[in-house]
Order: sequence, then C-alpha cells, then structure tokens
Amino acid sequence: MSEYLSHYSVMLKECLEALETGHKDSGSLMFADLTFGAGGHTFAISDKFEGSTVYSTDQDPDALKNGNERIQKNDKVGKINLLAMNFEKFPQWCEENQMHGKLAGILMDLGVSSHQFDKMERGFSFRADAPLDMRMNYQDASIPTAADLLNTMSESEIADLLFTYGEERLSRRIAAKICEERQTKPISTTGELENICFHCYPVKDRHGRLHPATRSFQALRIAVNEELRVLEDTLPKLLPFLAPGGVLAVISFHSLEDRIVKHTYKEMMENQNFPVTILTKKPMTATEEELSENSRSRSAKLRLLQRETQLGRVDGLKKKKYPKI
Repeated sequence: MSEYLSHYSVMLKECLEALETGHKDSGSLMFADLTFGAGGHTFAISDKFEGSTVYSTDQDPDALKNGNERIQKNDKVGKINLLAMNFEKFPQWCEENQMHGKLAGILMDLGVSSHQFDKMERGFSFRADAPLDMRMNYQDASIPTAADLLNTMSESEIADLLFTYGEERLSRRIAAKICEERQTKPISTTGELENICFHCYPVKDRHGRLHPATRSFQALRIAVNEELRVLEDTLPKLLPFLAPGGVLAVISFHSLEDRIVKHTYKEMMENQNFPVTILTKKPMTATEEELSENSRSRSAKLRLLQRETQLGRVDGLKKKKYPKI
C-alpha cells in the first residue's frame, strides 16, 4: 500500500471540549482514541493536554504504519501509544494493564477513513473498479472479504444482510441478481457489484441523490468487519476504565450506529455499579463552518456520556442483537 491519504478530523472542536470536561472533572491526563485512522483526533488530544498520555487503537495496517511514523517524526513516543488491535480488544488490554478508573476520556470516531474510501484497491468504494475486499485489516486472511460473502451466502442471507445493515429496500431484487450472476462467474470486483445494484433500480431512480449501490456497499462493509456487533459488545465494557468524571464521546455516521450508541448509553444509566449522566439529550452535529470544509461531516452525530457518582435513571430498552458473520 502507498502513502496514507489525508483525513478530516470530524467535529474536532466539540470532541476536544468534551474531553476537556472529562479532564477537569476527573483530574486525569490519560485518554483513549479507539479509532486512530489518520491520527487527527489522537494528535490533537496529545497537543491540547500537556503531560497527557493517549492510547489509540487501529487494525488497519496502513493506519498503523503511518501512525507509528508520525509518532516518531513528531516526538510523541510514550505520549501516544498506538495499539495494533480492533477496539473490541481494548477492554481486555485495559484489564491486563490495570487501567480501571484511569481515563479522563475515551473517543470513538466510527467513520471509515478517507484513506480507505479513496484508495480504490481497498474495495470500499465503487468509484473505480477494484477487488471487492472491504476488510479493515486486509492482512488477516481469516476474515472473509466482501466477495467471499457474496459468493458463498444464500440468496436469502444476502437479502437479509443488505436490508439489515444497509436498509436497502430492493435487497431481495439485488440478492437475486447477485446469485444469478455468480452462476456464470464469481462476483469479484466493485464494478461488478455496482453494475448489479445500478441496474436493479428502476430507470427513474438510478440518478438520484444517493447512488443505487451506496446502501449495499455500506451493508457489506459493516458485515465484513462486524462493525455493529463489535460496537454493541464493546461500548458497555468501557465504563470501568473511565475515571469518575471521565467522558465517553462517540461519533457515528448512520442511523444503525447511532441507535446502538443511544440505547447503550441509556442502558448504562441503569448500571448501578457505574452511575453515568448522558450529556447529549440529542446528538450534536457538525457546524455549518465545518460542513463548508468537509461535506462528509454532514451525517456525523456526536453523543456524550460522563461517569458520575450519582445514580441516573432511565426506562429499560430492548437491545437489538447483531449476528456474527
């Protein structure tokens, strides 16, 4: 892979303000950024809080290589610690390193990085024909690619995947066409899948605001990387590692993620062992100034939760389980 491409740090000002609240209320100078990406949020945290230590995670080999080079170049060794892992492993790492009650803030930016979208060979985008991969950790051969899923799952499984993770209304039609096409040859490139999705849409709907392949590509990416299951499993496990007064900040980019964050925050309020306050009754969104600089911020939603000493209260909510692919 070539040089890591630049990435806009979404809602950076709002995230730093939230983490400053966590620092002031907890007295801690230890932070975690569980989605390192290009390192924008991580380096900004390190620069803002003098004497701080930031623990960041990422599973993308490109992000890790670029991040470690930047850490060396900017004299951040020891100040920024980049951990090669999916963030679902972070609670276990915290247990092993005795991090209970130590973090002033934990940040999660759930968006796919610009690098992953813009490096066509990664297979996340349909703007150019490329292998249909979509693995965040493309070096892990044990993870099925998007092509693997499309060529091995049944028609009903593909339809359910596209509908559940992409909210694709034509999921059954697209799944049927995929299965028809793969009888001739396996579906192996982004261009092939884009072409199937495009022609499954009625002619009048093919050139709307949203490309016909957008939801299917989103669904496959989520399934390949088990994004919703990992998010749902990981969020509740982070609370023990926040210091009293510490803040958990999560930026989501589509309704499925935001729904998980919203419901999990409310469920956390019921946990008598770790009382919390939800700081955002409604999610925060990007300012008009930011949107003028970065259109990809338009769908971003930031929700904040703070660990407290007073018990919160909320009505119980049913949690949707997401299957392991």
